[in-house]
Amino acid sequence: MLDESKADDTPGTRPDDAVGTREPVRQRVVDAAARLLAREGRDAVTTRAVAAAAGVQAPTIYRLFGDKDGLLEAVAEHGYATFLAAKQPVREELDPVGDLRAGWDLSVAFGLANPALYALMYGEPERGTTSAAFQAGMEILMGRIRRLAAGGWLRVDEKLAAALIHATARGAVLTWLSLPEGQRDPALLTAMRESMVAAVTHQQPAVQGAGPADAARTLRALLPEQTALSDAEQHLLGEWLDRLSSDG
Repeated sequence: MLDESKADDTPGTRPDDAVGTREPVRQRVVDAAARLLAREGRDAVTTRAVAAAAGVQAPTIYRLFGDKDGLLEAVAEHGYATFLAAKQPVREELDPVGDLRAGWDLSVAFGLANPALYALMYGEPERGTTSAAFQAGMEILMGRIRRLAAGGWLRVDEKLAAALIHATARGAVLTWLSLPEGQRDPALLTAMRESMVAAVTHQQPAVQGAGPADAARTLRALLPEQTALSDAEQHLLGEWLDRLSSDG
C-alpha cells in the first residue's frame, strides 16, 4: 500500500500525464529508484523518495506501478535488462566448458558489482522473471548448455544443468555478500564454480563410446537441425530421447 495520498491527482492535470510521455516518465522513475537502491539500499526506496528523485508527484507512481511492490518489480526487470546488456553471447572461440565458466564468472561479477540490485532480483522467488530481458538471458544460457550437449560434454539433462548453473551463481553471490568483508575469500567463488562445472559436465566429451543417456543428450541437442523426419516423427523421437537422457 502506498503511504502517500492520491488526492489532487486528476489525470491530465500534470505534465507527466501528457500523451506520449508516459513511458519516458516511467523509465525516469525506475532509474531514480534503481539509483536510490544502489546508493542507500532497499529501505531507501520509498514512494516519496523515488518521486522526489524522479521529479514527479507521488500519485504518479501509483498510476504507473500500482504500489511499491509493482515499482520494485519494475526495478528488478530493469536489473535484468542491465545484465542482459552486459551479458556476452556464446563465445565460439572458447571450448564449450570454457564458455560456461566465462558466463558464470560474468553473472557473479554482475552480482558483486550491484549487490542491492542483485539481492532484489534474486533474493525473492520469481521477481522480474516474466520480463523479456530475463527470458532473453535464459536463451543465452540455454545456448551454452545446448553447445555442451552437442559436443558430448553434458552430464545431466538441459533443465537440470540450467538449474545447477543458476543455483551455484546465485548462492555464490548471496553468500559472498552475507560475509564480513574480511572473510570474503575469492577461493569460495572458484570452488563453487568448479563444483558446478563438475556437476554439469564430463571431464572429456562423451560422444565417442558414450552410454545411452549421454548419446541421447547429444542427439537431442542436434535434433532440431535435421530435416529428414516429419514433424510427428521428430516429436516422437524427441520424447524417446528425453526418456533415455533421464535414465541414469
